[in-house]
Amino acid sequence: MTDTAIALDAHGRRPIIFSGSGSRHLAGTICEQLGLPQGQIDIRRFSDGEVRVKVNESVRGRVCFVIQSTYTPVNEHLMELLLIIDALKRASARQVNAIVPYFGYARQDRKDEGRVALSSKLVANLITTSGADRVITIDLHSAQIQGFFDIPVDHLYAAPILVEYILKRDIRDFVVVSPDVGNVKRARSYATRLDSPLAIIDKRRPEPNVAEVMNIIGDVEGKNVFIFDDMIDTAGTLVSAAEALKERGVRDIYACCTHPVLSGPAMGRLADSAIKEIIVTDSIPHPSGILKKLTVVSIAPLLSETIRRVHTNESVSSLF
Repeated sequence: MTDTAIALDAHGRRPIIFSGSGSRHLAGTICEQLGLPQGQIDIRRFSDGEVRVKVNESVRGRVCFVIQSTYTPVNEHLMELLLIIDALKRASARQVNAIVPYFGYARQDRKDEGRVALSSKLVANLITTSGADRVITIDLHSAQIQGFFDIPVDHLYAAPILVEYILKRDIRDFVVVSPDVGNVKRARSYATRLDSPLAIIDKRRPEPNVAEVMNIIGDVEGKNVFIFDDMIDTAGTLVSAAEALKERGVRDIYACCTHPVLSGPAMGRLADSAIKEIIVTDSIPHPSGILKKLTVVSIAPLLSETIRRVHTNESVSSLF
């Protein structure tokens, strides 16, 4: 990672970083780390809710980055992202890179039953059609979504940041737990980085946002555990997993995720749960102190370095 000012590109210019209303604090931190002023943009709404975007500085021939997570209100933030990209392309920007730390609609990536929309593919089409030249995102719910785009996608991972924090905590004798079978690959990656055993929770999901724990595969009795997932939405899956682990005699339970969606009853469930600490990133912002158990580590250094490398045509994959 770097905290130095970004270098000039082959055209003797630095990039311009813009933000939608969903990621202003994150964009501000990134600009500070790169030594760049934040791009001037005006986002307003008509009385009927229509979004109006105006870029308040010249971007002709410039490389631009647009930072916007598409969390709740998902459709509002998505529409802002599309209109900002469109405004920049129509203002003759040379390149527009969409940075979407949290990619909304990512859970609808396949036809798991008849007559349902393939929403993540549609959103990929919308971003491409709006004029984006590249998409940068973090910990997609499903890696196959990269293939839904017809433009380059840099799929980043928050693992180095989360692992660094966990190692600083110096917690001993722990097991990494995957909250479901579908998340085993991600959990195994964390277990390898942390040199830890792996356990798996076998569950079934009778309907969206509802999960039932069926069995726990692996030795967790008397251990500390880290549950890793890409997101926490209503926290039903996480809390039921924590309850099942407590019944198996684990000691302290820690939860780690990249995207703290925390919708609906999530806050109450987590506050009342057996989980000791919930470690998340700031891909989705939340007010400070909203939950005492919540620890936020910033992805700004990761995105800053990615922007620098994209701007100077260096490898991004070597970060991981």
